[in-house]
Amino acid sequence: MTTRRLFEAAARMDRAGVAVTRAGLILVLLWIGGLKAFPYEADGIIPFVANSPFMSFLLNDPGDYKAHRNPEGALVPENRAWHEQNGTYRFAYGLGSVIVLYGLLIALHPWLPGVATVGSFLVVVMSIVTLSFLITTPECWVPDLGDAHHGFPYLSGAGRLVVKDAIMLGAAIVTMADSAKAYLRRSREPSPA
Repeated sequence: MTTRRLFEAAARMDRAGVAVTRAGLILVLLWIGGLKAFPYEADGIIPFVANSPFMSFLLNDPGDYKAHRNPEGALVPENRAWHEQNGTYRFAYGLGSVIVLYGLLIALHPWLPGVATVGSFLVVVMSIVTLSFLITTPECWVPDLGDAHHGFPYLSGAGRLVVKDAIMLGAAIVTMADSAKAYLRRSREPSPA
């Protein structure tokens, strides 16, 4: 096969790319949204929520989260009790439900592309809010614990998790445009008599 034919084959992959992007977006939204029902996931998002000007007001005591952080996989009953009292789990259940809803809206693309367009738009907004955590959450950056590599641009594990939402943002824009095109095509078709 010549190089030109390889490029021609690659150029025809755009429809498959959109389909895989949509499926991946749905998978991630359903999975991550569903995990918000489990305490370990809620414990992990507390720094983002507590430092966010858009969300911290939803917690009872956002300023005291550092003393009650649970390492992933650890069960510290006193910290779990604090999170329960703080509203961390209540917030996580609500957030998870919203994220799952967004995934379900996007999954309706074959039948209701207008609804899928709205779902993708909501993921665009969600991704922008999530990316704002890079500004509002100190835990996104490697702390100054003696190493010369700390602060900006050295992303911590939390920061690497957040910056991936740039990909979610792009995927949501792609699926939003594709669903909007499908909606517009259908709206131009004459209705059966």
